[in-house]
Amino acid sequence: MALIKLLVEGGNMTPGPAVAQQLGPMGINMGKVIADVNTATAEFKGVTLPVHLTVDPETKEVSIKVLSPPTSELIKKELKIEKASSERLKQKVGNFAIEQVISVAKAKHASLLSNTFMASVKSIIGTCQALGVLIESKDPKEILEEISEGKYKEEIEAQKIDVDPEKRKELDEFFAGVESEQDAVKKAEEAEKAAEEEKKAEAATKETPDAEKKEEKPEEKKE
Repeated sequence: MALIKLLVEGGNMTPGPAVAQQLGPMGINMGKVIADVNTATAEFKGVTLPVHLTVDPETKEVSIKVLSPPTSELIKKELKIEKASSERLKQKVGNFAIEQVISVAKAKHASLLSNTFMASVKSIIGTCQALGVLIESKDPKEILEEISEGKYKEEIEAQKIDVDPEKRKELDEFFAGVESEQDAVKKAEEAEKAAEEEKKAEAATKETPDAEKKEEKPEEKKE
């Protein structure tokens, strides 16, 4: 048996030299394998995830094992975003409901090797913190404190994953305000930077004539 480890985009695996080099010599129908992988990973469309292919060179049979995507990829999928925040302290990229945290925790629980489901939930919250994601319109650290005080106990124990539409609307409206503030701050910073660059350019222009004068040599008197 041969084990081939791949990292593919869910529902969108495409032919590539790495796969061809491994499957080709064994006489495996690569087109069928790609189609089967895309079917097996369809629910993770747009998410990058690991896939293991176990190949029997004699029978040409290929078994596909889809592994759990990275936590960050599942969070981005929930938020429908492609990138996390590069400045998590200054820029937030989304607003999770606690039910969404629970949903990701359920998907990752087995692979996280956590002793309890609560530990998995806290792990997901930590990843949200790193990615710049708010939870229940609050900083994830605040949510961890609230969980320690017993809040969200009912939702976590019931592993509730359905978000009430009215609650979703409130979370989205709150985040819209956060985005607006972030855009205003960004524009102000860009304007300040542009003004500084303009001042530097003006200063450089004023200094040039003086510098040229210093370099000029006095004309020699003709006898």
